[in-house]
Amino acid sequence: MTKVFSMFTGIGGFEMGLLMSKKEVQFVGYSEIDKYAIEVFEKQFKGTKNYGNATDIDETKLPNFDLLVGGFPCQAFSVAGKLRGFDDTRGTLFFDVARILKHKKPKHFILENVRGLLSHDNGRTMQTILKVLTDIGYMVQWEVCNSKNYGVPQNRERVYIVGHLRGSSRPQIFPIGESQKVSDKSREEKRKGSGKVSSTITSNYKRGVHAMGESYIVEKANLKELTKNMSMGYRVYDSSGVSTTLRALGGGLGAKTGLYQIVKRSGLNSQIRRLTPTECERLQGFPDGWTDGISDTQRYKCLGNAVTTNVVCEIAKRLLK
Repeated sequence: MTKVFSMFTGIGGFEMGLLMSKKEVQFVGYSEIDKYAIEVFEKQFKGTKNYGNATDIDETKLPNFDLLVGGFPCQAFSVAGKLRGFDDTRGTLFFDVARILKHKKPKHFILENVRGLLSHDNGRTMQTILKVLTDIGYMVQWEVCNSKNYGVPQNRERVYIVGHLRGSSRPQIFPIGESQKVSDKSREEKRKGSGKVSSTITSNYKRGVHAMGESYIVEKANLKELTKNMSMGYRVYDSSGVSTTLRALGGGLGAKTGLYQIVKRSGLNSQIRRLTPTECERLQGFPDGWTDGISDTQRYKCLGNAVTTNVVCEIAKRLLK
């Protein structure tokens, strides 16, 4: 049984991904401060203790655990932010992860962040992170994983950093691209003859343009933008491609999910709308209704902040033997 502690937990994407991996896991605690994310998490994982703000955690009072997981705040490293990295207080939250790793010394960890982390400050920020982790006593692997290669139609590139405590088993996690191609091929063969893969979208969204009860298809393809020189909130994408990256913040009609030209099966009366919260749950690999109970605005925010569960699942399959 692998005991798991999560930080910057959000709505439980790491936890869900670990459960999907079919490995035996026990969640011994988490750390989250957003009240809406906490509401969703506690509905799904009743009885798991919240240790609150990461900066306030007393590492000496934490239970023992084997695996630490977390998507430490990425705004400081994102190309959409001010790119201040460790000069931004949100960036320094990584050192709270390091502080807990140093004291508790779990066998493994899985961390996630935006791809922009790699290029920030000409790579020096990533070098600092890797040095801190190795100085604590970990062997480290990392890879950029795109969610669209893991069974969901979303173009979402994220850096996953995996660590193994020196002296413990060190399974080779990355690269996982080749094995994923085999998995994709298997899914493709199962759907052979239909010409459609990924997901069927059913809309009952009642704000703006909607189509009650109509079914739509997303084909497996690349991201296709139909507009040019438009702000993020007004860009329109072809629904026959993968979705743009779900975002937690931003203004405008489609800033969090993108806008999509949806064509009915009859091929007539195309419509433009943003994705529903349920569709966003599917794009992150969550079951339908995972974020029910909070407003749509907060559902979009929480799902934009979440990790893609399918990616976590594939990493866990290789990590937890």
